[in-house]
Amino acid sequence: MPPSLQTLAHENLSSSVYAALCDALMKGHFQPGDRLKIRELAEQFGTSVTPVRDAIIRLTHDEALVFQSPRDIRIPLVSRERYLEMRAIRLRLEAFAAETAAAAATPADTRALKAILEANEKAIAAADRRRGTELNSAFHFHLATIAGLPMLQGIMRRIWLQMGPLISQTYLQGGRSMIDYHYPILEAVSRNDGAAAAEAMRNDILMGGESILAWVTTPHRGPEETVGMRQSSPA
Repeated sequence: MPPSLQTLAHENLSSSVYAALCDALMKGHFQPGDRLKIRELAEQFGTSVTPVRDAIIRLTHDEALVFQSPRDIRIPLVSRERYLEMRAIRLRLEAFAAETAAAAATPADTRALKAILEANEKAIAAADRRRGTELNSAFHFHLATIAGLPMLQGIMRRIWLQMGPLISQTYLQGGRSMIDYHYPILEAVSRNDGAAAAEAMRNDILMGGESILAWVTTPHRGPEETVGMRQSSPA
């Protein structure tokens, strides 16, 4: 294979691994403090270690991973200060997404959101933390899709690389609060009431996120694994 094509194939593979790991983070397949092993991931993806290492370096620069050494790569703990910053950004951006989605929503869009909530009810009943986190993420991102805001989705993805593990960690403790505040959003969207949808989203982030705030406020591990504080990264 010519060198240029080899480079292209490598870049495509690295991007695919990166996208898959991003998806796993946002859907709550990992929790804060979890350790990632490059060789195990390479075996799961059916690749060499190189594209996995490249993807991990990208995720470290995204602050979605903490890289202490090639043998110590972890999902970071999030400091209380970092969480409050993310929450403040979400209060504005995701309220805007909900407001815009409400103005644009069709009955089919409302049915799609309702289907996500119905599936999420089943996940809660089954105490399925991973499935519940995945559906939580799906609800929020589907609002941005309905709104037709792809740039906002990109910003949300960066934040949700850290939100996914946090929600996964606290999903079962949060109980009904992880889903109950979604129903007023659905109701407002079904009425095409943008102001009510924005307010309902703010309530979801603030009150539905109380279990997350409680968790990030409690000390867990050392600062070397905490995003929002000084940490090392690969070159």
